[in-house]
Amino acid sequence: MNEPRVTVVVASQDRLRALARTLPLHPRPVILVDNGSSDGTAGFVRRHFPDVRLVEAGTNLGAPARNLGVRLAETPYVAFADDDSWWEPGALERAADVLDAHPRLAVLGARVLVGPEERLDPVSRLMRDSPLGVEADLPGPSVLGFLACGAVVRRDAYLEAGGFDDVIFFFGEEERLAVDLAARGWGLAYVDGVVAHHHPSPARDPRGRQALAARNAVLTAVLRRPWRVVARRSLDALRGGPAGWKGLRGAVPRLPRALAERRELPLAVERARRTLERSDG
Repeated sequence: MNEPRVTVVVASQDRLRALARTLPLHPRPVILVDNGSSDGTAGFVRRHFPDVRLVEAGTNLGAPARNLGVRLAETPYVAFADDDSWWEPGALERAADVLDAHPRLAVLGARVLVGPEERLDPVSRLMRDSPLGVEADLPGPSVLGFLACGAVVRRDAYLEAGGFDDVIFFFGEEERLAVDLAARGWGLAYVDGVVAHHHPSPARDPRGRQALAARNAVLTAVLRRPWRVVARRSLDALRGGPAGWKGLRGAVPRLPRALAERRELPLAVERARRTLERSDG
């Protein structure tokens, strides 16, 4: 029997019912990082999914919880999944084949289909239509962002770039990691033939997510982008009404850490990022 090449890493908090549906769908090995759940997730997983490696963080680590899983993975590649997402059967074998064949590829962005209607996720559409073109040594359109629940990463490259960070913490965490990988010479590409499914819960807080998006757009710019981009994103937040104002207020206590870790991107990566932003409108 062939050794597995891909580990599925799931980070979750208080989503036991969703995990009960999706954990059986993941090819093994699976590492679940529990972000301090209070709904009995850990005990449930121990009883019903003893083949899943459970990591109890004890608190909410946000997106960086995935870093724990990646460090523990013993395979060259890691596929991320949310508690409400899963990979199409055979998708991760195809992803591993693509990564084997393209040694500069650090992130494979999959086609993410949303809900029972299987709508193409808007981020997948943007990646598919990326204006950056297809580089000769990559398997699809070059990108500088991705959806974590639809990404397969090269473990060594991910760890080299530091994984997800706790300045951003959660929501939109992919951008900083994507540009840091590109700054190190790694490639990121969209591959339409690798498919993930995402059935997000309808019980979400749109205003809260808008505030997080505004906060993290500003913080990501402070971490890696020219000051004019920081100013533009801050102005966008100010124009965004109450959610944008809340996002700016949330960014303030995180600014000292963002400034301490600030490092502008190489010019080629910054130009590519600007090209994408012009294309996105």
